[in-house]
Amino acid sequence: MALLVAGVSAFGLVGTATAGEGTVDGTPCSEYARACVDIDSRQAWLIDDGEVVRGPVPVSTGGEGRETPRGAFSVEWKNKNHRSAEFNGAPMPFAVFFAAGGIAFHEGNLHTPSAGCVRMSYDDAEAWFEFLQPGDAVEVR
Repeated sequence: MALLVAGVSAFGLVGTATAGEGTVDGTPCSEYARACVDIDSRQAWLIDDGEVVRGPVPVSTGGEGRETPRGAFSVEWKNKNHRSAEFNGAPMPFAVFFAAGGIAFHEGNLHTPSAGCVRMSYDDAEAWFEFLQPGDAVEVR
């Protein structure tokens, strides 16, 4: 049996979010996420301490056979002026890598499917690049 005192159990904080058990209001992601992506609605958010600080913003995600992976990840590394090794040096401005296979948030076309990355407008990609740091939690739903 866990001891519950003032919202804290022997196992950690007890969540009080209203969007769903442990989720941040207006998003499908947990309060621990720093970046959240909803593939079905083609939207993303930045989250700080369980509160949305930017979003929802429109995104383009992977197409058939090159789907953006769903799950919980963490920021691995960043490169402001990255070029794709897989796609003939195609520009990936403000790249924030978070999943195996070179999957990243970056600036790009919002009107066509990506090869698995989460593409954003210039301003949003820049904001994601500035806000996220290696180790930050990313959730893709």
